This record gives sequence, structure tokens and C-alpha cells, in this order.
Amino acid sequence: MEQPDLGPRRSVAFIGSECYPFVKTGGLGDVMSALPKALAKLNLDVKVILPRYKCIPQKYQEKMEYRGSFYMDLCADGKQYYVGIMEYQEDGVVYDFIDNDEFFSWGDPYTNLIDDIPKFCYFGKAALAALNYLDWTPDIVHCHDWQAALVPLYLRTCFSDTNVGRAIAVLTIHNLRFQGVYDRKTIQYWSGLPDYVFNKDCMIQNWLDANMLKGGITYSNKVTTVSNTYAWEIQTEEYGEGLEEHLRYHNNKVLGIVNGIDTDIWNPATDKLLASKYDAESAIKNKKANKKALQESLGLDVDDNKMVIGLISRLTNQKGLDLVNDVIPGIMDGNTQVVVLGTGDAQYEDTFRYYEDKYKGSFCAYIAYNENVAHNIYAGCDALLVPSRFEPCGLTQLISMRYGAVPIVRETGGLKDTVQPYNAFENTGNGFTFDRYESGLLYDAINRAKTLYFENRVYWDDMVVRDMNKDVSWEQSAKQYKDMYVELTPRY
Repeated sequence: MEQPDLGPRRSVAFIGSECYPFVKTGGLGDVMSALPKALAKLNLDVKVILPRYKCIPQKYQEKMEYRGSFYMDLCADGKQYYVGIMEYQEDGVVYDFIDNDEFFSWGDPYTNLIDDIPKFCYFGKAALAALNYLDWTPDIVHCHDWQAALVPLYLRTCFSDTNVGRAIAVLTIHNLRFQGVYDRKTIQYWSGLPDYVFNKDCMIQNWLDANMLKGGITYSNKVTTVSNTYAWEIQTEEYGEGLEEHLRYHNNKVLGIVNGIDTDIWNPATDKLLASKYDAESAIKNKKANKKALQESLGLDVDDNKMVIGLISRLTNQKGLDLVNDVIPGIMDGNTQVVVLGTGDAQYEDTFRYYEDKYKGSFCAYIAYNENVAHNIYAGCDALLVPSRFEPCGLTQLISMRYGAVPIVRETGGLKDTVQPYNAFENTGNGFTFDRYESGLLYDAINRAKTLYFENRVYWDDMVVRDMNKDVSWEQSAKQYKDMYVELTPRY
């Protein structure tokens, strides 16, 4: 058989602090998992470098193979640290785990800044040293968030005369709120970076502190974010988290590429967790069985005529939950049921429990994170709320569309890029949106959704099918990443 031409080949080393299924605390873990697999299918040679945390499940630890070890200078005083390399392979991707008990013997990937700063100074440098040790020289080193943000600085300083120093550096910001800001002397000691990077245009913030993400932005060849709108938003005062001027200065290298989701894991046609599997053609009929199963399992009144609205989220102020709290009394009208899944700030947990008690049979507060329940909410609810204050990309709205649950979102970040507002005159769009961060506007968006649901079910069902047919996979995004890599590494 003739092989299709997949275009130019490049090698990419992904460096980041988490990756599903080994360790995951948020969207970064999903991206570090799904994007390398998608890139491997596009003829790229991909290696993922991660810390070997103790919390990685034993079944993966047992399959890791020892690839070697060495000692590395780390601190400003040249202190030596052990670097072990353990390897694991799956789906055309090689995972190399950096092994060091001194830094990674804690259970969780993140503990507190005092411990995390030395740990990630070590990890960034050890990842590059491991590439040299393995004699694997990538065209691109692609690092993620503040935990790997010192990698571009190490590349151009300590490693500039080595093989890996020839690589192009790409930094992806998944959430600008977290930057790795700490006392300058501590970061300078642990990183061993030269004095000249500690200036106000690179690492220094507020005179006394150093900012790891800021330094990474300065020394990267390209800075990407996880949606187009977020790439623009982070250059404004409202969303810039104190780095807006720095990002505006470097705006010629800022690029937004929206995330996808792993459509093998999130596929209602093959999802074993559902009461009834379905695709776009059978969704209208089979979603009813999932709705009934959801109502039964969560103690809601079993009634197919009620509209079920879901909310799956970390319960934090970023997610727009104060707006949700404001509108609940208004939307609980006897025809509507609300299901909340997530954990987080006590104030939100307690408020949702209060509503569950007040609206028995119509409101469920599932205060935990349960993957099985999440799948059943996506399949069983009619609409899904994502009213975030800010949202770099957001995966819930992509998954909800894949499962035929119509998203109701605020127009920010990736939500704005992926959900086109419903147009009643043309019967187009794939969700309901509102712009300013106000509870009245969220209330209005929910009521517009309810009006369509109860008064024009044919058009509602059209939107469900449209959403399920929308391409939310990694395929398009992976092509954009590949194009960027090729553009950054011209070969004559």
C-alpha cells in the first residue's frame, strides 16, 4: 500500500508537570496526553518528559524501563543532584520520567511554592540534561506552564553549547494565573541561572521577586495559549494577571491554538458508562434513556418533560459560580432540574447543598469528582452551564457538544472561540452565550435556552445534532501546532 504523504518530519520534546493517565490535576494533564498522540499521527517524533512522582499508579511504574542515570550541577554553588531516567512507551509516544526521590517522593505533584520552586528548577534542567544524555536532540522543545518555564532560559544559557541547545523553544500558557513567583534570591540559587537574566525585562517582578513564567516568555521563540481569544485577552489589564505589558511587548510571538478533546475517551457511541449509547442520528431518542437513568441515580423526579441543566466544574470563583448562585432561585420553576458536580471552595459547596435541600427532587449537588457521574451528566442533561469569569480554553463545553448537551457559556477565552451563539432567525449556532460578567445576563441566556427547549423542540433538536457533528477532536489543532513547528524550523 502506498503511504499517504504526511509532510515534513520534526522531532518535539514535550516538557511539563503532568500528563494523563499518569498524573492529572486539570486541563494541562489532558493536553500533555492527547496532543502528543495526535502529533505522532502527523509524522512527528514525539517524546514527553515528566517528573516521576510517587503518586503515579503502580501499574505504570512497573512497566517503566531504566534508561540510565547521572549527576547534574543544579544550584548556584554547583551542588550535584541525581537524575534517573525511566521510560514508558504507548501509542507511538515515548514517555521519559525524571527520577529523583529528593524532589518527587511526595504524593501530590504540587505541594506549596516553597517546595515546588526547587523541584521545578531541578525538573526543567534535568529534562534537558536527560535529552543530552540519551543523545536525542529535538528540533523543538515545547514546555508547558510555569513549572517548565525555565526550560527556554536553560536552553540559551547553561545548554547553549550542547546539542539540545540548538532546539527552538515553545512555551504554552494554559492558565496565566499561576506564574511561579517567588523570592529572587531563592530562584537564583536553585536555578543557577546567570545574573543577567535577573532584570526587569526578563525574570524580575516587583524588584524583590523573580517570575519563572515571565522569564520563559522572554526567552521563548513562540508563546502559545490554548485559544485565540485568550491570546488576545491576556494582553489586557483585566486578564493579564500583571503580565499584560510584558505580553504586549512580546505580542509578535503570541499565538492562540484552541484545544481539542480525546474523542476516543469522550464518545457517546462507545461509552460503556452510559445507560444507552448513541450517535448524532440516534441522539434524540437515546438521550431520553440517559436522562431517565440520570434522574433515577441522583434522586431527581423522573420526568422526561423537565429540562435538565448540568454544571461540571471545579467550584472556584474563576468558574462563575457566584452568578449561578444568584440565578438558581429564578430558574427553579417546576419545569427545570439542575445537577451540579464538583468540589472546591466551601462557600460554593455549602450553597449548592442548601439548594439541594430546598429544591428536593429538582436540584442535585454531587460534591465530589466522579468520572462516571460526569459521563452520565453529559449524556443525560439537556444543557450545560459554563459561565466562567475567564476560561483559557475550557474542555467541558467541547465534551458537552460531543454528547449533545447544549452549552450555555460566557463569551470569554476558548468558550467564545468554540461556541457560536444561537441565531433564532436562521436556526444556526451551537449554544447560548452572554458577554458581560453579570448574573442578569446569565439568567437571560438560560431563559432563551429554556424558551427554545419548551416552545420549539424541533429547532432545539437540530442544535443537538449540529453540536454532535462539530469537530472537537485534536486533529485540526494538532495540524496548527505542526505548521507552527515547521515554520519555526525551516530546512533549506
